Amino acid sequence: MKHWPSRRRLLLVVCAGIAVLSAVALAVGLWRGAGESRTAPPAPSVTTPTGPEVHATTSPRAKEHRHDAGDGRTLEALSRSAPTKVSVPAIGVSSALEALGRDRDGAMQTPRDPGLAGWYTPGPAPGQRGPAVIAGHVTWDGDRSVFYRLGELTPGDAVTVDRKDGTTATFTVDRVEQYAKNEFPTVEVYRDLDHAGLRLITCAGDYSAAERRYADNIVVYATLTHSE
Repeated sequence: MKHWPSRRRLLLVVCAGIAVLSAVALAVGLWRGAGESRTAPPAPSVTTPTGPEVHATTSPRAKEHRHDAGDGRTLEALSRSAPTKVSVPAIGVSSALEALGRDRDGAMQTPRDPGLAGWYTPGPAPGQRGPAVIAGHVTWDGDRSVFYRLGELTPGDAVTVDRKDGTTATFTVDRVEQYAKNEFPTVEVYRDLDHAGLRLITCAGDYSAAERRYADNIVVYATLTHSE
């Protein structure tokens, strides 16, 4: 007698498969050329902090930190609400957010305005449980774009996101990584979380005029630490 899997088990398998496919599609979108000019300037790489009290975290296996609400309670994720603005004081970024969906090939779109960052709408909203994604160009047509200095961020820096429901979600940077595009760790970046996380993503490294793309990606990993 055959024992068929339960409807719940089948549903879990299907959902897991969809999540992996979505993550792969998103990663592929970031690997593509982002419309840079054929004379794009070199993109900055991750800045390695120096000093007795500052330590760089460059291992892709480094763990994200769980932050609490200040009284021993784990900070709870927020309900879903579209983000309207992202601010990163340490690198002088204050940007309204475009909505990024998927293109015809299923890959994540890139911001139309090189001066603006964009939120990937099929994923979690910033503050909601899971890895919310905000992406932005590093350069455009030979000029610096919104996330040109993203690699300068270090653990402890703050990222704030204003949301449509009037709340502001504050994230603390856990680590900053740089990956070759052909070694992009899709699962590490987009895996499910038990808390509200944020990923800021842009390009980095050497630029290929023939392929019209940079060689690497910078990914900033951050965790929700405050909301008001």
